[in-house]
Amino acid sequence: MIEDKKVLAVIPARGGSKRLPRKNVLPLAGKPLIAWTIEAGKGSKYIDKIVVSSDDDEILEIARNYKVDTIKRPSYLATDEAKTVDVVKHVLENQRENFKYIILLQPTSPLRKAEHIDEAFEILIKKNADAVISVCPVDHPVQWCNTLPDNLSMINFISEEVLNKRSQELPVYYRINGAIYIVKTERFITEHTFFLKDKIFAYIMDRKSSIDIDDKIDFKIASVLVDKSIEL
Repeated sequence: MIEDKKVLAVIPARGGSKRLPRKNVLPLAGKPLIAWTIEAGKGSKYIDKIVVSSDDDEILEIARNYKVDTIKRPSYLATDEAKTVDVVKHVLENQRENFKYIILLQPTSPLRKAEHIDEAFEILIKKNADAVISVCPVDHPVQWCNTLPDNLSMINFISEEVLNKRSQELPVYYRINGAIYIVKTERFITEHTFFLKDKIFAYIMDRKSSIDIDDKIDFKIASVLVDKSIEL
């Protein structure tokens, strides 16, 4: 158990988005995109408080309608250059309570559920960890990837060893999926990152639950994945 140690969830949601305008309020299966993450956070048995940080009044109103706390983000934290860790620190600095852990839940991961959050916390407890970050398998073997020169030559693009193996024979690689970041508060404040140098472990999620909405195509894929009438 986490006992009486409090957990603060931070949901950062800017009003602006270049690739998909107003994405955090776009309706996904009848609910604003951000609502999916709020509901996942509210369903977790480990989270004590949820705060939505935004520069946008519509997003803040949606959050209040879902009965979570909000904080108006200053303009310098709402630019394309603003760092998420600074947004989280701003939320922390405006809390009256002290929290043992912080969990960052990005609204662009709508298929991350309360069960995923709880499983990530259970890894934190089991491993006696100070941080847990969610990952998922990469779509294709990274051994098939390389850079290309200006003339597009593919000489030595893939090694002979890789060419002679099936994809199933290659080691599985994982990528950060952006859905869950848990960190001990004192270390976050000291080290200014979720990616600690030690006592950090991965929580593996499936690719379907790891959809990260960045553009219109991602949003359409998410719409299909949440449509229960469509068999995949």
